[in-house]
Amino acid sequence: MNRTTDIIIINSVEKIPALDTIRSIPREQTLKLIFEKEVQNLREATGQQLRTNLKGFYVGIHTLEPEIRIAKLITDLEIEENQDFFEQCAKDYRALGEELIDMLVDKLDLKLNKDFPLETFNQLIREQKGNGTIGDWEYNIHGFHCSFDNTKTHQSIEVPLVFGQEFGDLDPYFFSLYIKSTDKYKPLPVDIFEDYADGLRINEKMLALGKFERIISNLGGHFGTVVSDRKKVKIKSNLELEKMYQK
Repeated sequence: MNRTTDIIIINSVEKIPALDTIRSIPREQTLKLIFEKEVQNLREATGQQLRTNLKGFYVGIHTLEPEIRIAKLITDLEIEENQDFFEQCAKDYRALGEELIDMLVDKLDLKLNKDFPLETFNQLIREQKGNGTIGDWEYNIHGFHCSFDNTKTHQSIEVPLVFGQEFGDLDPYFFSLYIKSTDKYKPLPVDIFEDYADGLRINEKMLALGKFERIISNLGGHFGTVVSDRKKVKIKSNLELEKMYQK
């Protein structure tokens, strides 16, 4: 479903809509406040106040243009009513991530560091083999992930490389893109408009429901989110890896 945008020109404090008015906008509509020259000095403070007072909303303060963009995020009730759907999406995400990593390891004949996969994949980047194709998938190794994009279905997934053999970490932004690009989920039972912000709310609510859980990373201070109903794998912490390498 496409969103509509309601634009309000702000040329005085009185033109800033009341909180109750903003809260009444549907998720299918965004609100854009455009501050005219004489009141542009109000934009930053107004945006910060809106962020404080509008829980469950995205409030974007444009860094260059005199604008504030406001959108209602997916609600706790919507997530709770569709928790089985999001749980299945997370299971599918994990299964596909494992399948694609196995395909890539086999194709490139890699000796995968199962405790710390990122080490193996960083070596590919150094050897200028960080991107290519396997079957219908284009892959690109970057940061802590390897992205896979299907050239036929346009499905996309980012597989994490910093959780040992756990390839189901659900980054909020990447999880949203995966759901929206997967044909078998369409039409979605509930719309996802703000990829990162809605994805973050989905993760947080699913954690609260016990459907998702936190996991540690191979990297210190980094954590992930995975579906709770899964075959659990051991993930070595950065301290455990350091001890291994010191031997």
